[in-house]
Amino acid sequence: MKSGGVYRLIDVALDEGSVAARGPDVDHERRIAIFDLLEQNHFEPAGSPGGPYRLRLSLEENRLVFDVALDDATHHGRIILSLTPLRRVIKDYFFVCDSYYQAIRSATPSQIEAIDMGRRGLHNEGSQILMERLNGKIAVDMDTARRLFTLICALHLKL
Repeated sequence: MKSGGVYRLIDVALDEGSVAARGPDVDHERRIAIFDLLEQNHFEPAGSPGGPYRLRLSLEENRLVFDVALDDATHHGRIILSLTPLRRVIKDYFFVCDSYYQAIRSATPSQIEAIDMGRRGLHNEGSQILMERLNGKIAVDMDTARRLFTLICALHLKL
């Protein structure tokens, strides 16, 4: 899958009613994830003749909702996924992130590096699960899945 072209996101929004404030570190990561996602992504809804696309992520009844629109805001489709397969990795990811944010203030560089390796590993695991859950619905590359996983974690905070 190559990035760019007609199978890409040009706008990403999170349902503000689904997002809880968690602190400046998490808010910063969310802003970076959106910026990076818009800079480079591959987003190809199954059967779609092409975009570009606008995405709104939200939670409804403990389900993850991908509302997809075309560039002109015309509704294109809606994908609803259960959060159950992601719950454990999101919980573990939050735990390790909290440890990481504490560590960067007082731990040794080697301790910080070890925690960060665990954090990246959980992030990759969550991204892989997301790609599997989207299989047959929306094709994304690993970098796009990683950034979407970050945004899903921001939504999941409200649960």
